Parts: sequence; structure tokens; C-alpha cells
Amino acid sequence: MKLLILGGTGDARRLAQALIKSAKLSLRPLEIIYSVAGLVRHPQLECEIVSGGFTPFGGLAVYIRQRNIDALLDCTHPYALVMSSNAVTAAAETGIPCWRLDRPAWQKQPGDDWRIFSGWDELLEQVAQYRSVFISSGQLSDSVLEGFKGIISEAEEPQSQLLRTAIASVHELPSSMQWLKAIGPFELEDELALMQEHRIDCLISKNSGGQATEAKLEAARILSIPVLMLARPDLPGCDWLFDTLDALQMNIERNFL
Repeated sequence: MKLLILGGTGDARRLAQALIKSAKLSLRPLEIIYSVAGLVRHPQLECEIVSGGFTPFGGLAVYIRQRNIDALLDCTHPYALVMSSNAVTAAAETGIPCWRLDRPAWQKQPGDDWRIFSGWDELLEQVAQYRSVFISSGQLSDSVLEGFKGIISEAEEPQSQLLRTAIASVHELPSSMQWLKAIGPFELEDELALMQEHRIDCLISKNSGGQATEAKLEAARILSIPVLMLARPDLPGCDWLFDTLDALQMNIERNFL
């Protein structure tokens, strides 16, 4: 049996490690292939790693056929709409199952001040009122950065932005935006100190779920900082959804080992 894991998240890496370990103890051969965008860092895994996507192979469906993949495991980020959509389409074209790890979203807690937005255009209309904005939502597109530049030029009072990502932006940042390189997990004390140091009065986040970056929401709650939250995209249906890593691993081992 041969499984292709669409990775790039801590959950995906942990799943691959667990399956590799289980496969060594099983009498049934199981080959794991791990796919990663290659933007941040390559995981240290005892399996084949595909970096940079499937375009060089002619697309995901072509790769699945060429490598005789038996099942596709979508463990990408909850906001990876394009990759998750491609996974469902490719699995249907090639007649293999597509299973997805559906990480539970964060839930609003007492004391939270969340404003939910369906997209960046809607959010940018509201962000001009703040003076020091902490952006912890991943890479920003050129159009979003242009939106912040527009806020700078039109605002009556100057606004500063702190952008935290794992890698530098490929686009030019506005003069008001400071980049902070960092990779989670993040601790509450550090998040509190960061927000206080920069006098943050607004946090921009995606509802990614998980524990690695949740501390920023707790810090915002403690400091009474509003959170402008980008809602999750609607992902296409797949063959099976799992809300925990353990449940996904258990079903894989039951079906393939």
C-alpha cells in the first residue's frame, strides 16, 4: 500500500512519523510519501518527500497514477483551499479515497472581542481605526499589502503594523509594516510581552485552530484587544473527515496495516 500525505503542518508531520513507526512493526508493507510546499523547512522524516507541489509532474492526478498511490491524506492548513480542492478532484479522477484532517476551529471564550470577516476586503475596511496592528495570519498577498498602503495614505493618524510570519514576504512591505520572523508554538507570556511592547490595539488572525498559536488569542483576551478574525473557507467534501489526529491514524492503521 502507498499513501500520499499532503502536509506542511505540525499535525501532518506527526501523522507521518506515527505511520512510519507503525509500518515498521507491521507485517503489511506500507509506503509513505510526504508532500510539502517547501516554503519554510523540510521535515526530518524517514520517507520520500516531495517538495514544491505537483506541477513539475503534470499535476496531482498524474502523480497519483504514476506512483500508484492507494489513498490521499489531506493534512494541509485549514485555509489551504486550493490544495484541498485539488486533492478532492484528483482523488475522484483517479478513483482513490481522500481523507482529510479537519482541525477544529477555535471557539470564542468569555471576554473575547472577535469580529468575524469573510475576506480581506471586508476586514481592511475596518482596520483603519486602529493604531498598532498585530498581523498573525500567514503570508499576505500583494493586494492585501496594497490595501494597507492605502490605509496609511488615507488615515488621519499614523498606523503601524507588526507582521509575524515564518518566512519573509515575497512582496514589498509598506513602510509602516515591521516584519517579525517566528515559528510557533508560542507561549502566553511571550505573546503578552510582544503585544505590550508594541502597544498592540488590534490582532488580525485566521481561525486556524490547534494549540501552537492559540496563546495570541488568550493574550488578546487578557489585554482586552479586539481580534479581527478571518473566517474559514468552505472546503469541498471528501470521503472522510477526522477531527483529531488520533482518529485519523487509527483508521489508517485499521484499513492499511
